[in-house]
Amino acid sequence: MNKNFSFKLHFPILVFGIAAPFLFPGLQLQFATLWVMVLFALTWDIMGGQMGYNSLGNIFFFGVGMYTSVLFQVGQFAEIGAYTAAHGGDSFTFTNAEYYQGLVIGIIMSGVVAAITAALLGWTVFGLRGPYFAIGTLGMAIAAGELMGTWEWVGAGSGISVPVFPGSAYARSLLFYFLCFGAAVLTFVAVQWIYKTRFGLAVNAIRDDEEKAEAMGIHTLRYKTVAWSISAFFVGISGALFGNITGIIEPLEVAFPTVTFGIFMVAMTLLGGKGTLWGPVLGAILFHTLKEVTWTYFLGWQWVALGVLIIVNVVFFQQGIMGWLMEKFPEKFGIVVENKEATR
Repeated sequence: MNKNFSFKLHFPILVFGIAAPFLFPGLQLQFATLWVMVLFALTWDIMGGQMGYNSLGNIFFFGVGMYTSVLFQVGQFAEIGAYTAAHGGDSFTFTNAEYYQGLVIGIIMSGVVAAITAALLGWTVFGLRGPYFAIGTLGMAIAAGELMGTWEWVGAGSGISVPVFPGSAYARSLLFYFLCFGAAVLTFVAVQWIYKTRFGLAVNAIRDDEEKAEAMGIHTLRYKTVAWSISAFFVGISGALFGNITGIIEPLEVAFPTVTFGIFMVAMTLLGGKGTLWGPVLGAILFHTLKEVTWTYFLGWQWVALGVLIIVNVVFFQQGIMGWLMEKFPEKFGIVVENKEATR
């Protein structure tokens, strides 16, 4: 991509990200969710866009990160079973130091545990390809939600409450806004760097023709597992942050929301243009904005609006926003178009 064009996107988004919670103090958590959506789209594109493995179960790592975080936040200072018992959370009070220590360790471990889980699962699920891989990962996410809903130690269907933030509601919103914004920026920087390395070339080769990539000596299983682990690491962190924002972790609707966030991360990437760096970012911003507007002003029709958007995108606009821009203005992206008339 042309560096000037990229800078024109970097700068306004960074400025907006820093200024948004002060310009719109009543919408801090909505904007925090926007950055979680950006992170979702960026991480899904690692697999679905750059490597050609369309996962429908990446939301699994969102739930893994969410539960991991709260268990580390609580488990350092209280017995988990007693905390998750009926009204058990009401009997535990965390000091400021305990809260922040638990939060930091919980966020870090949410990414680490999600990445390790992805690496372990990769040795089995990557035996599947095409639609079988997509369905297999979807089943994994659904099964995880059902399993956590029956596990009494972590609250089962009643969920588990997150330690209460030791400060004002404004300070809480501001903290988690910037944590979400920082996580999205870190994810973007990481994937931008990865795509410029030999690793990026290898995963693109897998997308183009996996058999030929193997014949060329590329250890495809290793690259697929590492790519999935990187994606899981950042999604796990987003789960930790979102769990603390919601305040309570319920298995089906909050931790493993396959029919909402699980679908959104795919739809946002397709809207923006999969296989591109900025496509997932733009797709997430547009999709989330439309979602919030319809949820606010057209309640009852929000799913219809999102459904129509997805249908139009898939049927008539498959290249996405960035794909369309690259076709219309190739010179802006450093693409040299050969003049056929001049070469005759």
